[in-house]
Amino acid sequence: MHKSAMSVSQKLWPSLPLQHRIRRMWWAYAVLALLAVVASLWASGEIGRHRAEAALEEQARMDARLNAALLRTVLEKYRALPFVLSQDAALAAALAGNDAGAFERLSQKLENLAAGTKAAVIYVIDKDGMAVSASNWREPTSFVGNDYRFREYFQGAVERGQAEHFALGTVSKKPGLYISQRISDGNSLLGVVVVKVEFDDVEADWNASNTPSYVVDERGIVLITSIPSWRFMTIGRIAEDRLTAIRESLQFGDAPLQPLPLDMVRNLGDGLDVVGIVMPGDAGKTRFLDVATSVPATGWHLQHLVALGPSVDAGIREARMLALLILLPLMAGAAFLLRRRHVITLRISSEQRAREELERRVAERTLDLSQARDRLQAEIVGHKSTEQKLQAVQQDLVQANRLAILGQVAAGVAHEINQPVATIRAYADNARTFLDRGQTAPAGENLESIAALTERIGSITEELKTFARKGRGSAEPTGLKDVIEGAVMLLRSRFAGRMDTLDIDLPPAELQVMGNRIRLEQVLINLLQNALEAVAPKAGEGRVEIRTSTDAGMVTVTVADNGPGIPPEIRKGLFTPFNTSKESGLGLGLVISKDIVGDYGGRMEVLSDSSGTRFIVQLRKA
Repeated sequence: MHKSAMSVSQKLWPSLPLQHRIRRMWWAYAVLALLAVVASLWASGEIGRHRAEAALEEQARMDARLNAALLRTVLEKYRALPFVLSQDAALAAALAGNDAGAFERLSQKLENLAAGTKAAVIYVIDKDGMAVSASNWREPTSFVGNDYRFREYFQGAVERGQAEHFALGTVSKKPGLYISQRISDGNSLLGVVVVKVEFDDVEADWNASNTPSYVVDERGIVLITSIPSWRFMTIGRIAEDRLTAIRESLQFGDAPLQPLPLDMVRNLGDGLDVVGIVMPGDAGKTRFLDVATSVPATGWHLQHLVALGPSVDAGIREARMLALLILLPLMAGAAFLLRRRHVITLRISSEQRAREELERRVAERTLDLSQARDRLQAEIVGHKSTEQKLQAVQQDLVQANRLAILGQVAAGVAHEINQPVATIRAYADNARTFLDRGQTAPAGENLESIAALTERIGSITEELKTFARKGRGSAEPTGLKDVIEGAVMLLRSRFAGRMDTLDIDLPPAELQVMGNRIRLEQVLINLLQNALEAVAPKAGEGRVEIRTSTDAGMVTVTVADNGPGIPPEIRKGLFTPFNTSKESGLGLGLVISKDIVGDYGGRMEVLSDSSGTRFIVQLRKA
């Protein structure tokens, strides 16, 4: 027993040289463990950095593309407006006549158009470079009477037909994009129409996101920015001779055109850089991820900045924590095995304490891992919320486009509602007269007619609401006779005394076409109204005919008059929006009518000469 005890003692208490060897092995283990910890912390930190930067890059590119798309949407909204206005016959006539009264009426029209389109300013410049009409003609900063011959957008429109030029307003002192279009009469210059677009709303949206964004032109000059102090600064130095030319052009007023407080840290390629910027109000530089993307249909580039510090630091910390959570248990396991190998003969109590310590440390590391998992899940929920917000913005853009179409349709519907309202007024006056006379039967008939017309108005407004929700209504079999009679009834009160000029060959009651009664009545009302107004000067000699015919599955409705005909210059753009010869008209009636016929698979044509005008409408037979 004594020998046995000694043997155990020798195992439990090794000789001194053995202790030295054990100590050296522990020192070697400590050095290797330290090197492993340092290497893992460095490697995991780099991995965390790259992952955080990749996530930021993906989000930044998505935000940059979205900002560029929103900016393009704003630009495209206004680019068609100068062209449409350049085709306006009234505008060309005002420039050709050089009449002050015509210019004042044109200014009123531009004022209403600017209010409807939310353009900053719309103005017309004559061929000598003087502004003759403007939407801001009532304001102290009116453009009327100013000379704009020196502006590049005027010179470009004269030379090339159209131009776009971003500059600081010489009168308003507000920056904006000037979109210009040449107005010509044949080959001769009449003037230039200009639409100024300001980007205050776009900059406000960018500023609300707390992520700086700015747009630079091909020279590197900041045009649009969420940080006002950066406006008209540059992303690099411009040669002194070019800088002098830009300042002399007054494009940016007296702006110093100084470089941005920006330093390149490293280039990551593909329009991606890490930069250091001194933000307004900060003493030191802040590192940002700079994502560059081009703005379609322009020479501009959009720069979107995302702060690196918080996200990258968090990514590095999480990666290092995860590395430690993996490495430390391994190191602890290795230490445990090493210690077990060396102190296997130690007391059971010491071994038990070592095991308990190991279990405690594993539990702590497991708790840290669970916390890291919870943080990861929270980040996933945040990314899903961001994606939902993006989808909501896209849906808002689709709805905005639908409402723009609705505005065009509503203009025509509102115009047509005025006709049954006038008829209701006439019927009401007649009913009151009959009641005063004690003639209840005719009064009752008038009241029934009023009720029918109110139902008609209700149907029109319901059709408008249906379009607002679901788009255009589907085609259905509709009696052509009912359509013609309904249109004539709506026009009867407005053209009282001239209805005898109508020569109507009503089709059979069973003849049906594909369409909607209310919309087809709108088409006929527009055509009959134009025809009755055309023959008005002829008094008793005027004649308006309505004829129908069928051929190969199509039904043709012809509305003809013996008026003076449509002039060639107006007939050329007859179905162009805002093209009208009427001072009070918007030039949308025939455009809307043609669209309605086209929606139901038909077509509309016009033939006109000095002997009269014929509108030919072809509809699918039901």
